[in-house]
Amino acid sequence: MILKMDRLPIELPTPKNPSPNDAAAVQELLGGKFGEMSTLMNYTYQSFNFRGRKKIRPFYDVISSIAGEEYGHIEVVAYTVNLLLTGASKRGFDPTTAPLADAVNARNTHHFIASGQAALPMDSMGHFWTGDNVFSSGNLKLDLLHNFFLECGARANKMRVYEMVSDPTARTMIGYLLVRGGLHVVAYAKALERLTGVEVTKLLPVPNLSNNAFPEARKFMENKLHLKLYTFSKDDYQQAGLIWNGTHPDDGQEVEVVFGSPEGFPAPDLEAEPQLNAPGDDEIDPEMFADIAKKLGIKL
Repeated sequence: MILKMDRLPIELPTPKNPSPNDAAAVQELLGGKFGEMSTLMNYTYQSFNFRGRKKIRPFYDVISSIAGEEYGHIEVVAYTVNLLLTGASKRGFDPTTAPLADAVNARNTHHFIASGQAALPMDSMGHFWTGDNVFSSGNLKLDLLHNFFLECGARANKMRVYEMVSDPTARTMIGYLLVRGGLHVVAYAKALERLTGVEVTKLLPVPNLSNNAFPEARKFMENKLHLKLYTFSKDDYQQAGLIWNGTHPDDGQEVEVVFGSPEGFPAPDLEAEPQLNAPGDDEIDPEMFADIAKKLGIKL
């Protein structure tokens, strides 16, 4: 089971201006073939389907821990898309003024037609994410090799989207994912080394460009987020450290397992977009909840 917390793994800055086309590009990191939905569902199904767990528990613990983190990655990418879309159309209640007129020039009109100017489970071209992107062969060596490839592909896409967008919200999020995704690359490389004896870490980094080239990534590395594997459970996945140990191939620092999750930051409170009927709560009286909360002793 996943313990759901109303937090994001990082604090996202607020964009100075809306940018629907930046949001469209960032969608690739959410619902693309190498996006966060794919990493989440690949590792989740591999953990569900894992056989022989008692004998080779450390590998199961690593895959499960990374799967737990990917849920938060989906959230942080989705919120980045949402922030970039906030205010992208003319706010108001009069539909005759064509408040969505500018949306016809956006690369992804799904954001305005199929949702309330918000993220969707799709890639940058508007193709919806599909379960065909899930690989769960049942063979540990093959699954780990696939996961290593998947994370390297995701890393390449993050770098390219970074080079497409200039907004600090998007770049902060991508810098974070480069660091955490980079950790996952190394984790799967270490797992393959334990399983096969092949020094996979000698291939790293893939692509060759170091995270140090990205200022937004450097600040997360300074906080040693490239070294900490979170289990997202205080009591379970205790054997992850049998895989995630030793030094990091990038800088030689000692890696560590953290039993639990990062503290996180409050998620942004997205503004209403009445021209899209989002959220469409105009008839609700906030005082109603205040009265109910007072009767139930709930602090608002």
